[in-house]
Amino acid sequence: MKTVLIGLGMVARTHVRAIAATGQNVTLHGVCSRDASKAKAFAQEISPELGKVPKVYGSAQEIADDPEIDFVIVATPPNARAEIVQTLAKAGKHILLEKPIERSSTAAAEIVSSCEAAGVKLGIVFQHRMRASAAKLAELIGKDTLGELAVAEILVPWWREQSYYDEPGRGTYARDGGGVLISQAIHTLDLALSFTGPVHKVQAFARTSALHKMESEDFVSAGLEFANGASGSMVASTASYPGRAESIALHYTKASVKLESGKLDVDWHDGRKESFGEETATGGGADPMAFTHEWHQKIIEDFAEAITNDGAPAASGREALAVHRLIDAMLDSSRQERAITLSPAES
Repeated sequence: MKTVLIGLGMVARTHVRAIAATGQNVTLHGVCSRDASKAKAFAQEISPELGKVPKVYGSAQEIADDPEIDFVIVATPPNARAEIVQTLAKAGKHILLEKPIERSSTAAAEIVSSCEAAGVKLGIVFQHRMRASAAKLAELIGKDTLGELAVAEILVPWWREQSYYDEPGRGTYARDGGGVLISQAIHTLDLALSFTGPVHKVQAFARTSALHKMESEDFVSAGLEFANGASGSMVASTASYPGRAESIALHYTKASVKLESGKLDVDWHDGRKESFGEETATGGGADPMAFTHEWHQKIIEDFAEAITNDGAPAASGREALAVHRLIDAMLDSSRQERAITLSPAES
């Protein structure tokens, strides 16, 4: 199966390594960037990993017109997504999109609808879902062995140097759609929602700390009320030096579980203790790319399988709208200084 990578920024090399690791199941046929000279140089640089020099495309339309391409990985900044997706979807190209879908839940919903109308699959790169520990927790929840969820604690204590935000557009509403929530915490929030179900009500506090000069938020705390009646809290930051791994702690009536650094710890109320997975780096410190490509590899392989078997990807565009709407609700709550209730359609 042949793919093209559009957008050659920070995460591009992770995708290259991930595709190369799939063997011949997925091949990187080409790359594309707004900067043609950058694309040509990138194609040459990655050729040793791929065993060939990938084709350099000049535009999304050129990719759309190529009958050899099965799907496209779009890793551009969020503000450059809509036109690219529309062009590809119209041509019947399936799309695997780096998070976030767009800068707001409204814009994200428009992209999802356009792909559905065109009959193409839209997958979102929420690679944290592919960790072995996350899969084990999903299995435990699916078997209903933990009891009822009572309390959820979501923590993203990350750190980013000021130089990270000095890049033009980084952390702005115009390019990224916001700060720590939509750019970093979105992964952990999405994973948490896959376990807890939707949030019914949120009251949040979002601010830019004295540690960064940026337009949007680098610190958010929120109280959460879930649709199933559970209570919860969320703290997300890129101002927590030197940065620690994100975690999700869920407290059920029969056990408490904690996901952190790729590990799952289960403390049963009867005294048993179990651990699954192994500790890994997650990119929470000064180096945002300090994580394995293996999770991206699994996302890509899963998406290719979904195309082959006409199934649903691990994280579909429609499913990803839940975390976008929660992020918007948190920011609205902070601006309005009141609790925000999400409707059933939004949660």
